[in-house]
Amino acid sequence: MIQHLYLGRVAYDEGLRLQEEMVALRAAGRIDNVLLLLEHPPVLTLGRNATRENILVSDELLAERGVTVHEINRGGDVTYHGPGQLVGYPIFDLRSLRNAAGGRLGPVDFVRRMEEALIRLCGVYGVRAGRIAGLTGVWCTAYGGLLEESAAHGAFLEQGGGDKDGRKIGAIGIHVSRGITSHGFAFNVTTDLRDFQLINPCGITDRPVTSLAREVADAAVLPSLEAIAGEAARQFGHVFGEPVVAVESVDALRARARSVAAGEPADHEVVEEPGMAEDTPLRVPREVERLHDAREHPVRA
Repeated sequence: MIQHLYLGRVAYDEGLRLQEEMVALRAAGRIDNVLLLLEHPPVLTLGRNATRENILVSDELLAERGVTVHEINRGGDVTYHGPGQLVGYPIFDLRSLRNAAGGRLGPVDFVRRMEEALIRLCGVYGVRAGRIAGLTGVWCTAYGGLLEESAAHGAFLEQGGGDKDGRKIGAIGIHVSRGITSHGFAFNVTTDLRDFQLINPCGITDRPVTSLAREVADAAVLPSLEAIAGEAARQFGHVFGEPVVAVESVDALRARARSVAAGEPADHEVVEEPGMAEDTPLRVPREVERLHDAREHPVRA
């Protein structure tokens, strides 16, 4: 199963420490797969492939703006985190997951499933999103160009013209150690997009970033970040084919880990089995209706 909890705003250093703790507990088999959902104060993170040149302002200006910088061990280049952005840290044991052929899920397939969960999350709020070949992450696809429906319920893969207009709404970068994942995704909800002017996001200079608030027809109808976090957890459950369990706090998760270590059964509340309910977008894009009406054959993303 997937245990998930929403932590609110968490300092980046604390987020790193919490991830390390959860990785150790997952490696010891004392917790199930865990999805930590939160937001951070303004911070820039440099992945293993990052270059300082993709930060476009001086250290002094960053300090004036209250933006900290961290070099970390995830893949990818430079990423921004800040208020109004949903950050997800899945602490998953890849050995507990299976791919479509029944084999162990690998890191690339894991990233593809994370993308799928975020694509579906966009769809819940009536936003058309998908992948762009060769670029990790989730993109609000162009209004022109050729779109194909993927094999996975409402996801889209951009196939042709107009792809330069793709707008990035979700960034993904993970680290895997002894089969356990850490780091994860950053999904812009009400993020102040001006802060992305501090960097070349993920080293990409020719595509803009966007947010859920910018893409929906009416941002006023969006629920709270915590509610969207809960919806994200449900989509993870659907995509990974696992029941999801809401955990009320980190202390409760630690208590359950102690119970498992002592050989006691852990109580699980608020279980939602995957597939119990179908999520309906607030607004179905016209292109989705057209594709379904035409009964076009899906292609794999």
